[in-house]
Amino acid sequence: MAKQAKIFYDTEFLEDGKTIDLISIGMVNYMTGDTLYCVSNEFDTRRVAKNDWLMENVMSSIPHEQFVVTDFQGAPVVRDIYPTGPNVMSRNQIRLAIEHFVLGWWPDFWAWYGAYDHVALCQLWGKMIDLPKGMPMMTSDLKQLHKQLKNPEMPEQPDGKHNALDDAKFNVVRYEYLTKLMKESDGT
Repeated sequence: MAKQAKIFYDTEFLEDGKTIDLISIGMVNYMTGDTLYCVSNEFDTRRVAKNDWLMENVMSSIPHEQFVVTDFQGAPVVRDIYPTGPNVMSRNQIRLAIEHFVLGWWPDFWAWYGAYDHVALCQLWGKMIDLPKGMPMMTSDLKQLHKQLKNPEMPEQPDGKHNALDDAKFNVVRYEYLTKLMKESDGT
């Protein structure tokens, strides 16, 4: 019988109001401390290259090469990017890596503002009904715990913001902080 394990995770993605295109995902198994970090090689790299926020905040922590051209005034313009490194893989490889990481456990997913994270995760299998047996159809949201506690001041993430693995690790910090506050408010 599988043991329950809280799996804290985060994704980075390109979204346009209609689609959520996974860039990277990081996971932490709370029971073991094991981590998983994957970067997709199938996201729309040209659209990401044109998105200043994603380039500055997300791609700054993901090794990549840039295809640069100059504009009519000679200024460099990034036209495309190519993620590089050992964590880069296809969506199918990411899906298989996640299955290997979480199945065998009874996974309980947790994220911070996790709605889009959950969609990005589930889309690796296609539709929600395509999830493998044992894969949760929901993610518990740390922000909901935060709200229940009347939005207390939270610890600041020291570094690694918008790196999916660093954010997943910080979700563990958030969880431990919030559950400590919950126990204190219950008087236990």
